[in-house]
Amino acid sequence: MHVRNSIVGVIFLLAVIGFGALIFTNPASLMKQIIFAGLLILAVSFIYRMWSGKKSNVKEQRNFIKAARRSKRRLKKRQTLGKSTVQVRNKPIRKKSDVQLTVIEGKKGKKKNRAIF
Repeated sequence: MHVRNSIVGVIFLLAVIGFGALIFTNPASLMKQIIFAGLLILAVSFIYRMWSGKKSNVKEQRNFIKAARRSKRRLKKRQTLGKSTVQVRNKPIRKKSDVQLTVIEGKKGKKKNRAIF
């Protein structure tokens, strides 16, 4: 880890020395290089945006907005239903009967006569 930090430090020091020397010896060349690098970055980013296709992003955005509208409608419906259930809860609740029901087993072995599609 110590070796890697020292290598990075040496490279950074050499870059600063080179940049300083270029400023004092030929500042016009430095400005040309900076402008050219900026234009190159702009061109590459513009081409990337055109190539990646904003159309799919617009389509996804429309679908997201549509889903958000549906969610808002559902939320409003739930809120209105919630208010009505509060009123229903105020009514007295009927008592459950004590009768216990049992399940009677039917004809398990007999198959139904169905048409196969």
